[in-house]
Amino acid sequence: MAKYFGADGFRGEANEALTVEHAYKIGRFVGWYYGRGGREHPVRAVIGKDTRISSYMFEYALTAGLTASGADVYLLHVTTTPSVSYVVRTEGFDCGIMISASHNLYYDNGIQLLNRNGEKMEEEMILKVLAYLDGYSGEIPMAVREKIGRTVDYAAGRDRYISYLTSLAARSFEGKKVGLDCANGSAWMIAENVFDALGAATYVIHNEPDGRNINRNCGSTHIEDLQKCVRENHLDVGFAFDGDGDRCLCVDENGEVVNGDLILYIYGRYLKERGKLTGNRIVTTVMSNFGLYKALDEIGIEYEKTAVGDKYVYENMFSNGYRLGGEQSGHIIFKKYATTGDGILTAIKMMEVMLEKGMTLSQLAKPVTIYPQVLVNVRVKDQAKAMADPEVKQAVDRAANRLKGNGRILVRESETEPLLRIMVEAGEKAVCEECADFVARTIIERGHQED
Repeated sequence: MAKYFGADGFRGEANEALTVEHAYKIGRFVGWYYGRGGREHPVRAVIGKDTRISSYMFEYALTAGLTASGADVYLLHVTTTPSVSYVVRTEGFDCGIMISASHNLYYDNGIQLLNRNGEKMEEEMILKVLAYLDGYSGEIPMAVREKIGRTVDYAAGRDRYISYLTSLAARSFEGKKVGLDCANGSAWMIAENVFDALGAATYVIHNEPDGRNINRNCGSTHIEDLQKCVRENHLDVGFAFDGDGDRCLCVDENGEVVNGDLILYIYGRYLKERGKLTGNRIVTTVMSNFGLYKALDEIGIEYEKTAVGDKYVYENMFSNGYRLGGEQSGHIIFKKYATTGDGILTAIKMMEVMLEKGMTLSQLAKPVTIYPQVLVNVRVKDQAKAMADPEVKQAVDRAANRLKGNGRILVRESETEPLLRIMVEAGEKAVCEECADFVARTIIERGHQED
């Protein structure tokens, strides 16, 4: 069976890796699957999309497939991934679909399936979709006559999500100057609406999507323009989102970046001080910075480490009842309020801490010293064989011993490419580079590099 779906759904270049035929068939299967068994009412599916030029094409293909299988389709139009999640779980939908390739450039796109709780779809269901895409599960019947599904304009659902976000703010933002980088993506209208409603003086950049400029030198992956905006306009804070609005990175009043690790520290400490940090623990991934863990140790907060991917963070939080988790990249999950990362929600929560404590963002982040980090990728013939090589293991151990107490090394297999990813953190960047190069060189000298 071919592997189309990863931790973040089915993603690839539009009409190359991901085609309209794929989208149509996904719609066909999902509509049929949820409607099987002769249920009394039609399946209800909600679809959102980002601003890339191919999102409309995939929206129409998914809608055709779903309605052909008898499902009613509710269109949120251009909106964020967390808004789709919110609408699904609060308004009784059977499932949700978000069309986006997140932080990728416009020529890529993706399809992410959400269950009735607004969570990323269960692996069991994904395997059923894969089997249908690959022709293993046979044909499924078409809906006919009155059973054919209908399409409903559902922009009202997006408006209810905006109202929900504004209701979560504990204080007015009046008197605060806030920069917003919308990445020419899903948040381009929603973020400004929310912050304006809360009374902030907003300075919005990269909010003119044209179908091809999503994430292009902007947003959470290219934060330089927001830093410049904050400095030049003497803003109190800036927030940068990604293409589908589920990530947020911050810029403090000095124009310095406050990444996901620092956000976790700031809000985790805030919850602990109020006796609301469930289990006295936050959930991170293995890519969180060594400096975060040292800072958490100093204030007595414990932590979990999951595989890379907000899906795995959420699963750990759900299983253990934890309230806060996320990734260095800015996927932050506030489980009391959402089942996915939500960039605008993250921005609201950072404003809450600043206002409640009467501190600037730089003051809140100051206790954390982020260690220099170096990432090196080696393309290999066989990931498992390279990882199991005794001499490669020995090289990793030697690097780890050199870093003991003042850094760490992590070597892992990429889920999407034939790569080994080597990550080293230490007090000095030169030490990071030496350790990473040593391990990479060993992998290559042992003959594991792909020709």
